[in-house]
Amino acid sequence: MKHAAISAPRASKLTRYASASNASVDSTTESKKCFKGHGMLAPFTSGWQTTELGPLVIDKSEGCYVYDIDGNKYLDSLAGLWCNALGGNEARLVAAATAQLNKLPFYHSFWNKTTKVSLDLAEELLQTFTARKMAKAFFVNSGSEANDTQELMNFTLSFLTFDRYHGTTLVAASLSGLPPMHQQFDLPAPFTLHTDCPHYWRYHLPGETEEEFATRLADNLENLILKEGPETIAAFIAEPVIGAGGVIPPPATYFDKVQAVLKKYDILFIVDEVICAFGRLGEMFGSDKYNLKPDMVSMAKALSSAYIPIGAILISPEISEVIYSESNKLGSFFHGFTYSGHPVSCAVALESLKLYKERNIVERVRNLAPKFQDGMRIFADSPIIGEV
Repeated sequence: MKHAAISAPRASKLTRYASASNASVDSTTESKKCFKGHGMLAPFTSGWQTTELGPLVIDKSEGCYVYDIDGNKYLDSLAGLWCNALGGNEARLVAAATAQLNKLPFYHSFWNKTTKVSLDLAEELLQTFTARKMAKAFFVNSGSEANDTQELMNFTLSFLTFDRYHGTTLVAASLSGLPPMHQQFDLPAPFTLHTDCPHYWRYHLPGETEEEFATRLADNLENLILKEGPETIAAFIAEPVIGAGGVIPPPATYFDKVQAVLKKYDILFIVDEVICAFGRLGEMFGSDKYNLKPDMVSMAKALSSAYIPIGAILISPEISEVIYSESNKLGSFFHGFTYSGHPVSCAVALESLKLYKERNIVERVRNLAPKFQDGMRIFADSPIIGEV
């Protein structure tokens, strides 16, 4: 199969496609009216959209396409919310969920009880993550819960972060650097400190190279640590590539310099792989691409290709030893969720990991990424585009 890059002469075709897409959306007006003022409090949606427009109601999916209740077809270019990595109607994922539902639809993982499928998934994740050795996996239901748990394990100290998205719970939203998420909920919480955003195009000084920009940001980070007191800071959390904050790769040498600062002051490094994990960057994890050596890792989204909610954190042997020691003193590790390690979620996640490997998804991303970038460059001359 040949993959042709989009060339400049095809821009008019894109315009025609956009017009056709708008026509399709307009054709759902009557159906939308049926759901105006519906009973669901919709996330990341304004009230007027619910009452005046009504929602676009998606009814089914096939591969990378979704269909609304009127049968109109859409390319799901964001893969849901960066998560539906294997597309819709993947028969093997449906079969994995069905088989587990028929065998054991639920059991918890509290009080030294658990399920074999959750133990199998934990072992598979520990073997799949190779950027550094990890000791334990802890299961949650989302990326927000994963990042909340990261903070909970280090609650007595402050956290360092910058303009990225880490979730919507109290802690995860505080760690995020997006002002609209703070203004409505009296955030961020006082235990979060925000440092410079490493977006070279937007924030570099005139004549400053990427490496010089990275050096300046690492110096600023060190100065912030010294100002606050290294002993008061537990961890620094970052995505390998900024996702919801703009799809922004780090500038050259940025993470090398930041990791050196963190190591110097004995501050933990938490990598938020919720979006980047499982092949999105042409490596199984973003940590592989940028040579990151985290103490703790968050993941979710594509872990089950979004078929069933599940997330996880991986912790290093050093962190694991501390948790085990303290739990022995206190009588237990007093944290968990009803659905931690849900057997159906774990079964689907295990099958997803098999599919990523069997279908060599990482290599496919490597092959397609340059073609996609070539196609996107037709927009480079637009006055509203700053960077491609």
